[in-house]
Amino acid sequence: MSIPIKNAAEIDAMRLAGRLASEVLDMLTPHIRPGITTREIDRLAHEHMVEVQGGIPATLGYQPPGYPAFPASLCTSLNDVVCHGIPDDRPLKDGDIVNVDVTVIKDGWHGDNSRMFVVGNAGIAARRLCQITFEAMWKGIAKVRPGARLGDIGHAIQTFAESAGYAVVREFCGHGIGRRFHEEPQVLHYGRPGTLDELQPGMIFTIEPMINAGRREIKEDRRGGRPYDGWTIVTKDRSLSAQWEHTVLVTETGYEVLTVSAGSPPPPAFATAGYGGARATALAAPA
Repeated sequence: MSIPIKNAAEIDAMRLAGRLASEVLDMLTPHIRPGITTREIDRLAHEHMVEVQGGIPATLGYQPPGYPAFPASLCTSLNDVVCHGIPDDRPLKDGDIVNVDVTVIKDGWHGDNSRMFVVGNAGIAARRLCQITFEAMWKGIAKVRPGARLGDIGHAIQTFAESAGYAVVREFCGHGIGRRFHEEPQVLHYGRPGTLDELQPGMIFTIEPMINAGRREIKEDRRGGRPYDGWTIVTKDRSLSAQWEHTVLVTETGYEVLTVSAGSPPPPAFATAGYGGARATALAAPA
């Protein structure tokens, strides 16, 4: 299948959806602390998306072939959960790390992003994993420009994460996004430079590496002998896992991150150093 190219009006619609998705995470940030349940985080996000933003939670009822309908308005992936964690009634504990993944549909367009949150006083190892994963995402973003290849993105992420002693999950990847939640291309977080599709202005896709503190192998979550819920994936060795996600536009001169808002964590210095003009402006949160 061909990779969709968005026009100016479609890009504006994606900017709005992306900003709203980021603002959901801004709103949730002060609430994510020891004692809150992930179900309560889900409730707060649902109310904000629907009642404040006039949007639709993309994950609620989402059912790709072979999966049950997803039962919540966001994903909460805690500690050794790699992705697709379903919110529940277990309270967050001091020292936990949790990924909150939010996708808002606004006027038919999808804005998709996630952030890691450190709950209370997490240890140095957990904090380092979250930071390195954040930087790995930006290593990939910094490779986005017309004429680059998707393999350049994956190679940058993989080499950075592995040089820090971590492993990149290979079974899940970033994806094109627009009117559909998942479009072409698939954006691998590993690979060889100079390979795969060439980037062109107007392409929009997510970059969302999942990085494990231990080995890269994953499995379905069947802890305690309970039946698999159809979604939750954990590290096979039960090591910690982290993920960050942005939605990115290929521009005429480089890239624009669409999932930014007033509370977005700023990019690392290497992602802004040496970039001028439109690209530097694009990294700033919109008014």
